[in-house]
Amino acid sequence: MKNVLKLALVALVFVAVACGKQESGELTGVFDRPVWKGINPYGMVYVPSGTLLVGPSDQDISNTFVQRPKQISIQGFFMDDTEITNNEYRQFVYWVKDSIAHNILEHFLESDEDDSDEGRIDWDQEIDWEDPDGALEEMYYQGDDRFAGKKEIDVRNLKYKYSWYDWKKAANDRGRSPRNEFIKEKEVNVYPDTLVWVRDFAYSYNEPYARNYFWHPAFDDYPVVGIDWHTANAFCYWRTMLWNKASSDSKDGQNTENYRLPFEHEWEYAARGGRDRAMYPWGGPYIRNAKGCLLANFKPGRGNYPEDGGFYTVRADAYFPNDYGLYNMAGNVAEWTNTAYYENAYSFLHDLNPDIRYDAEDDDTPENKRKVLRGGSWKDIHHFLQTGTRSYEYQDTTKSYVGFRCVLTFLGRSINDF
Repeated sequence: MKNVLKLALVALVFVAVACGKQESGELTGVFDRPVWKGINPYGMVYVPSGTLLVGPSDQDISNTFVQRPKQISIQGFFMDDTEITNNEYRQFVYWVKDSIAHNILEHFLESDEDDSDEGRIDWDQEIDWEDPDGALEEMYYQGDDRFAGKKEIDVRNLKYKYSWYDWKKAANDRGRSPRNEFIKEKEVNVYPDTLVWVRDFAYSYNEPYARNYFWHPAFDDYPVVGIDWHTANAFCYWRTMLWNKASSDSKDGQNTENYRLPFEHEWEYAARGGRDRAMYPWGGPYIRNAKGCLLANFKPGRGNYPEDGGFYTVRADAYFPNDYGLYNMAGNVAEWTNTAYYENAYSFLHDLNPDIRYDAEDDDTPENKRKVLRGGSWKDIHHFLQTGTRSYEYQDTTKSYVGFRCVLTFLGRSINDF
């Protein structure tokens, strides 16, 4: 009977609030809140919360002097089951290309005084890429820049501006400064640096990959490379905006937490696949299975590149996944993380969701531009494939052996509810 009366009271208060009447005097919370149903992002797998012991392996004696073993705890998150592929990244490139064309053609939504869509692109408008009037001519290579008379998009113009909020600086400021002091922006060129295939290897013929790797359909499901750290972050920002825009257009849309690069210990935790102190994603301690078959794409022996089944990169879903369902957490391409690289980071990082970041400016010193890489690549020896091995690359550099994957922090509900 008591429960019935309580429900009746709540219903009465709800009607009062909905009708715009004054408060009932009871503490009931806000009624018109959206219902969070949780999301199960396409192409991602759930990595549950847990703990892990980080530090150098028994085979990495020299690093024991600067990397102290430490137990840390990681919050649950979603992670892409493969590295971002050429075809997935191409969606980003196409979006930027089309948005530039729409802006040139002034395809904007009609608006009135009360319309918040003013200035937004009308994506339903068709783009006439063969326009005889040449309205989009500025997007193509001109004059002597054209090769063999081909009409090709000038990829130097494919730029995208993304933003992020400096939460740590804002927290230290304690609300004394205007909010815009903590909002940062950066413009990047989104087209992959395809020339890495030539530049990374002196006295080595890799021009076919420079010409074909990103565009040829044979490589659609291979990991994208030639992406620097800034552009990987721009992709994560765009992916978040893409999801939220689609969600806001649907009846039961749900905005999500931001897609981002993983922190290095999120990456290591996911790579182990739930296996405590696993040397490799499949457990270890060997790089071959019982039949003698290699278990990842790397540089076997003294340089027998094709022995593992791949010569350069392989499909992003090649080989068996680890116990979380993640592919190629060892080998294929090394992967960017959000984490700034310091040799002695293990001596001062926090044991709760470790996060060491540094926003290096373009004119900053090279050592401050170092970002942690994890996983090793097709050109690395198997030491770099170990789950505990750390390496780094400079945030403004591109390589033919470095790619990335995204993560999404898990919010609220039990994964069993999905």
